[in-house]
Amino acid sequence: MKRKTNLLPFLIIAILFFLMNSYVLSGIHTLSSHPSITPTFWTFITLITAALAYAMQRMRDNGMDIFFKIATHAFLVLFVAEFVFILMLLPADVYRLFAGKPRNGYWVEFAAFLFLLTILIFIYGIIKGKYAYRVIKHTLFFDDLPQNFDGFTITQISDVHAGSFQNPKAVQRGIDLIKAQQSDLFVFTGDLVNNKAEEIKPWISYFSQIKAPFGQFSILGNHDYGDYIKWESETEKSTNLQLLKKYHQELGFRLLLDEHVTLHKDTEQIILAGVENWGIGFGERGDLNKAMIDVRPNDFKILLSHDPTHWDEEVKKLPSKIHLTLSGHTHGMQFGIEAFGIKWSPVKYRYSHWAGIASENGRYLNINRGFGFLGFSGRIGIWPEITVIELKRSGK
Repeated sequence: MKRKTNLLPFLIIAILFFLMNSYVLSGIHTLSSHPSITPTFWTFITLITAALAYAMQRMRDNGMDIFFKIATHAFLVLFVAEFVFILMLLPADVYRLFAGKPRNGYWVEFAAFLFLLTILIFIYGIIKGKYAYRVIKHTLFFDDLPQNFDGFTITQISDVHAGSFQNPKAVQRGIDLIKAQQSDLFVFTGDLVNNKAEEIKPWISYFSQIKAPFGQFSILGNHDYGDYIKWESETEKSTNLQLLKKYHQELGFRLLLDEHVTLHKDTEQIILAGVENWGIGFGERGDLNKAMIDVRPNDFKILLSHDPTHWDEEVKKLPSKIHLTLSGHTHGMQFGIEAFGIKWSPVKYRYSHWAGIASENGRYLNINRGFGFLGFSGRIGIWPEITVIELKRSGK
């Protein structure tokens, strides 16, 4: 027997959406009572909603194509802007009802200004913000850093999500910024693609430009395994992963799969290890013990691990000290505020460490905010990041 669809959640959402837009329309009527406003408003809302419904219906056959992205982003921007409008106007309306006063036109104008400002901010984030690469530099001090590695520099990027890119010139600007850092070592900490290996193919000529004296190293992230789409068979899925590994080679990246390499500088050395994805809720494939086979307890160690929860749950608790862990994964949710001493993103409610440097007992974690973008085709306040870390030997 065919299972019936529960329409109640959709009905509730539809009613709430109708009430939300009715309230916004009441605010507009405070500013103007022109007879064309109501039909124009509801026609616009109907078109946006119909486009979203159609995009969702055809997604099974067409995937997240350009029409899907335009429809979903238009709806998202409208929804957030209306939410801001209501957030500003509703408290004032509650107050005036209890005070017995008429609605303040100036306050409605201010709410309308914020509505338009929100739309402009989102448009900037979608057109420019997702490619507004910035270089963030950190200097970290260690008592036991080998002397010859004092001043050693590492450039890190993460979360390329190549299938989301649309602007080759903008991506090249990001590549040029990476090259300009002239670091000793380059590392990439996972999520090269959204789902399929073929996504990186048009961009190989770009990312293969990245070179460093001590090499270019990479790991896999949760999206690289193809877990989020349906495959015809397990063989097809496995073939996709093998192809992705081949593309890492074509990029000039040495892919670390639960293993380590030794970096030598004159008579001294440091360990660079990399694990497969290990993250709470995203699969615990990585085997840190395997990656550290034959590594001495007193070696200076750097670990590449895509998901920062690995550091919290396992890495920082190891008896053998891993000095620096480099992660990504969170994207800083591609939305937040990092200005005027404020550091906030909704992602903080999911991850205790979501961007930048964290430390505990002399063990450091850096979370890169991501080079690319996923889902929301933009960035607002949390810009794409190129991290440069300098290792310094502190005086004893």
